[in-house]
Amino acid sequence: MDEHTLLREVLGEVLLAEDDFCVLADSADFESSVALIARTRPDIVLIDIDKPHGSPGGAVRRLREASPRSVVAVLSMYDDARIVQEMIRAGVRCYLHKGITRRDLVASLRSVAGAGEQVTLTVPHGTIANLDADHAGPLSRREKEVIALVAAAMSNRQIATHLSVTEGTVKRHLRNIFHKLGAVSRIDAVNKYKALGESATYPWSAANG
Repeated sequence: MDEHTLLREVLGEVLLAEDDFCVLADSADFESSVALIARTRPDIVLIDIDKPHGSPGGAVRRLREASPRSVVAVLSMYDDARIVQEMIRAGVRCYLHKGITRRDLVASLRSVAGAGEQVTLTVPHGTIANLDADHAGPLSRREKEVIALVAAAMSNRQIATHLSVTEGTVKRHLRNIFHKLGAVSRIDAVNKYKALGESATYPWSAANG
């Protein structure tokens, strides 16, 4: 969704050239786009945030409310880490810089379609480094317990039952863990925690139960 008709047409042609993509609609008007998305429920919504309706985060949240099961992918000229973080917090699963190649654009969109909580970033390396720089101290004992159970492939509900806490408490711990580790997904958090070389209260091989 971008004001520039040419860009929208080119993106449409790029995607239609792929056998596994189908373009349902495009729109330059945000309100019309929200209505289209609510009606068509697409697998992926590709939005240009260079000229968003209101704040970028607010725009993404409205799109997700219109079609909760749709993956929101962002195309932007901005590579500022703060903007990327805002988009991820708003629920974006794919953040693509406009310097991306046609091949990488298609591969990135394909990778996040039906990929659970996976987040795909195609931005300069310096942006990734800045995403990792904002740590808020070491994990607490309880946070280590939670990340160990995440690594054991437990769901939030299973973790809550295992630790005798509420799911809301588990989600709060996960938000803190993501912030402290500079993580953008559960898998990313597990990998970054392992890379720290810290020992968790529960072993990584802990079984579900």
